[in-house]
Amino acid sequence: MKSSQFQTLIADTLTVFWGDWLDLRVRILPVAASGLVSPLIYILAFGLGLGSSIKPGAGISSNYNNYLEFMLPGMVALSSMVISFTGTTFSICGERLYTKTFEEMLLVPVHPLALHLGKMLAGVVRGLLTAGAVIVVAVLFTGKIWSFLNPLFLLLVVLNCAVFAGLGVIVGLSVRSLEAVGLYNNFLIIPMSFLGATFFDPATLPAALKVIVYFLPLTYTSIGLRAAAYFPVSQFPWYAIPVLLVAAIALSFVGAYQFAHQQD
Repeated sequence: MKSSQFQTLIADTLTVFWGDWLDLRVRILPVAASGLVSPLIYILAFGLGLGSSIKPGAGISSNYNNYLEFMLPGMVALSSMVISFTGTTFSICGERLYTKTFEEMLLVPVHPLALHLGKMLAGVVRGLLTAGAVIVVAVLFTGKIWSFLNPLFLLLVVLNCAVFAGLGVIVGLSVRSLEAVGLYNNFLIIPMSFLGATFFDPATLPAALKVIVYFLPLTYTSIGLRAAAYFPVSQFPWYAIPVLLVAAIALSFVGAYQFAHQQD
């Protein structure tokens, strides 16, 4: 791609994103708070409730003082996944199925990849708003500010948002009703919420289950966030970054293809 084409792609992407941002900026607090309810329930029920009976050393690495510290990075991963996916999916579905403004976007003379990236960026912002709220809760519970605000931690959160916002764009372009969105949520997002290493260490699983767990992108986010928060850099699982990056790029090309062939 030539330099001028790349600059045009970036400009078009930001233009598409700006349209969503104008709507999103007036709902920042509701968006940030909407994805905070489930993580708070999990933190209270599992972290403070069940976690109080799990002692350090009993299935938990010595890097954690208690089970609550172990699960907090997973809650950041979970919240960013859910809001990035559902917010992006419902936004596109609303434009396609109800307001009927989506057809106008398809007529805009921009590259299909820019359409996907613009919508994906809006989903990333939604995910970061909620993830930021959960990070504040994590800091309040642990007092470890820089554990949750270091560059590796934040990079993984952004990549996780990009992966699931990209998936949300694809689902939003594919479904024909809101009921279909519920099916994706029930059979994809909810199982991944519990199987994506948010509540357990996948290294303790049998080999057969490891294959399933390590097939999920959320697993790499949870493992990476936990390591970035509590482990030295020498023990960071660097493979998590290229896995999430490749997943986000692959979903971008799939989304661009769908935009190029969308019939609405």
